[in-house]
Amino acid sequence: MLRRLLSRALARRLPAGAHYSTTPIFAPTTAFYRQSSFFSSSSSSQIPDSNIVQHLEDEGVLNRPFSSEPSASTISIDRSGLCNPPAHSHEPSSDSELVKHLKGIIKFRGGPITIAEYMEEVLTNPKAGFYINRDVFGAEGDFITSPEVSQMFGEMVGVWAMCLWEQMGRPEKVNLVELGPGRGTLMADLLRGASKLKNFTDSLHVHFVECSPALQKLQHSTLKCRDEDNKADGVEKSSVSSLTGTPVSWHPTLEQVPSGLPTILIAHEFYDALPVHQFQRASRGWSEKMVDLAEDSTFKFVLSPQPTPAALYLMKRCKWSSSEEIANLNQIEICPKAMELTQTIAERISSDGGGALIIDYGVNGVVSDSLQAIRKHKFVDILDNPGSADLSAYVDFPSIRHAAEEVSGDVSVHGPITQSQFLGSLGINFRVEALLENCTDEQAESLRSGYWRLVGDGEAPFWEGPDEEAPIGMGTRYMAMAIVNKKHGVPVPFL
Repeated sequence: MLRRLLSRALARRLPAGAHYSTTPIFAPTTAFYRQSSFFSSSSSSQIPDSNIVQHLEDEGVLNRPFSSEPSASTISIDRSGLCNPPAHSHEPSSDSELVKHLKGIIKFRGGPITIAEYMEEVLTNPKAGFYINRDVFGAEGDFITSPEVSQMFGEMVGVWAMCLWEQMGRPEKVNLVELGPGRGTLMADLLRGASKLKNFTDSLHVHFVECSPALQKLQHSTLKCRDEDNKADGVEKSSVSSLTGTPVSWHPTLEQVPSGLPTILIAHEFYDALPVHQFQRASRGWSEKMVDLAEDSTFKFVLSPQPTPAALYLMKRCKWSSSEEIANLNQIEICPKAMELTQTIAERISSDGGGALIIDYGVNGVVSDSLQAIRKHKFVDILDNPGSADLSAYVDFPSIRHAAEEVSGDVSVHGPITQSQFLGSLGINFRVEALLENCTDEQAESLRSGYWRLVGDGEAPFWEGPDEEAPIGMGTRYMAMAIVNKKHGVPVPFL
């Protein structure tokens, strides 16, 4: 799901690489997501009807003398405040539905919300979340991910999956799960590349964990799925990818993916979109950073004056770090949902067998202040027009390791290593050479650019075009980590 430092942002500004070959790259013998409605109810004071007031005055009731003697003095009635409530504006609000919703939550609660709550609403609100109703990927979207850069990325992930399958003893049935599959490009490239190894593809049932209906339709199209009636199996309709004849299913959460079978799970640029909590060092200690409303009704950051529930996760994260590392930081980001997701994954791998591959941009240490927003390939203010920009944060790989190891002694965690090391060890160099042998000059240039973005570091040395279009390598910005069942040994290429 790329927003990041300079290399990440620039990489997403560039067009996605073309797919040049549908030829499989492996021979048969290859081993290897409630809206809380806020109602502002006001009690109106009961005030006299103006018609009654006028009638009483006309009848002399209100101006009647206090005695039977004539009097020059009368009582004057000030009716200026009667029945003149403030005019109600019928002009439409400029706030989006999501902005109204966020403001409603803050007002209803009577105080600020956490950054994690803000982030979750912005990205996955069922009605107006950033990911829910549109295609945000590619050159025409807000960012470009590695699978959109080159077909080689998905192919190399396929090599990893096949290697693990071999180490698992070539099981006849396997759940191949992808979290947040975007357009489905990675999976399509994986299946194409592995199509020659029929024993592998025949064993697979692809499970997409995706909460966006719009993206589900794109994934269905990318994998060239056809819907089939299958009442004999108790399922009225199922989808099958015509790429390899592999069944495909969609689920809103990982927990709804059927268990009981060995699992190969892929999480590429998924963890970076999980909501984070930010803590800032203050005079009273660590205080959680929150989102509140300013006097002009815009959003602003504030510090919580009291301890918050997320402080428990902060304590856990600090326990996993050295005192020297924490002492040098003024801000800390933690992601409880990443820890919980990792433990769910580890428990499944422990019980069912298999492994998980996590590839994302992040650090091998405590994350300080990395949360950022990207709109149309440009960095923007995090609080600006929520719902119109992608929010993401660096992945804390050590916390993933500790979370997995904490929940199960039957899994082993390997890495992180750089994306460049991961792809290089799996043979991307040989693959690009093979593709270059049968392509046009234009395709060759795109291939070299895509290759550099995947494995390079900084600007491509071979680039001769405009500086603003130079390919920026993200090979060292992205990292790979694997969680596997110990009985399968050490996975390739973490040996």
